[in-house]
Amino acid sequence: MRSIFNAQLVNEPFGDPGLYVDFRFERRAFLFDLGDNAALAPRKLLRVSHVFVSHTHMDHFIGFDRLLRICVGRHAALAMYGPPGFIDRVEHRLAAYTWDRADRYEVALLITATELDEAGATRSARFDTRRRFEREPLPDGRVGDGVIVDEREFRVRCALLDHRTPCLGFALEEKTHLNVWKNRLVAMGFKTGPWLAELKRAALAGAPDETPVRVWWREVQGVHEQTVALGALKPALEFVRGQKLGYVTDVVFHDANFDRIVALARGADLLFIESVFLDQDVAHATQKQHLTARQAGLIARAAAVRAVIPFHFSPRYTDREAALREELDAALRT
Repeated sequence: MRSIFNAQLVNEPFGDPGLYVDFRFERRAFLFDLGDNAALAPRKLLRVSHVFVSHTHMDHFIGFDRLLRICVGRHAALAMYGPPGFIDRVEHRLAAYTWDRADRYEVALLITATELDEAGATRSARFDTRRRFEREPLPDGRVGDGVIVDEREFRVRCALLDHRTPCLGFALEEKTHLNVWKNRLVAMGFKTGPWLAELKRAALAGAPDETPVRVWWREVQGVHEQTVALGALKPALEFVRGQKLGYVTDVVFHDANFDRIVALARGADLLFIESVFLDQDVAHATQKQHLTARQAGLIARAAAVRAVIPFHFSPRYTDREAALREELDAALRT
């Protein structure tokens, strides 16, 4: 079974950071970071339901204005997540414009902004075009195990990292797939039908083997129906691990960051990670609070990820892109 989402960098690796994740079977997408997003067509931005911002340095947040301009009057809701102080930044960007006509739009845009601290506590506020984007506080909350979004088919986790300013790293985890082997059902004397949805729900929820499942299908002769224990149907089921993506950028290399990133990205099928400098410039990287390509490779290796996509290259290496990639690959292999 194919993954439910497809991910690609918004810009080439020397451009502003950003990751666009498109859901294959839904009219929705996620954005990780809001750097310059001119490369994304308006129709793509109108698919975005959630935005995850690592931090609000200009090259990670300048694209908020374009997203806002395209969505106002045409998009119903955006859920946004960021580090401590994020709500103030969203409020300030919205307050930079005059919204005296916003209440006339046929489609009202509701922005919900949530910020997270190191203890997992959350603060949220909403901004509505019908109220001219005035800040409306929402109840405080708390997340467990870093999970900030949890839906039926996937979850999003985050970890608070250090870039001199707090910075979030993210992981998008597709939940377990369940494949049904139709030939095995036929061998049991059953046919497929709408009842498979109930079977999948029960199996994915971990229901006991004795759980009754209504097996039914319709034929010319009429409806065939019987009740079968879930355990008896399990030979026709196959559980398949879902895909996992990691997104990490703008962090300094030290033990605390290393451990948190490894825990967040562990086992990822694809890790998007900044590789800003060559390791020969490690002192400069530390001063700038960024990773070298070698450090990114060491993190990816420790996290046992399957593939790595480096990005956020420093413009000082415009003619040495291959060297950055080779250094990361060498650290992965060592």
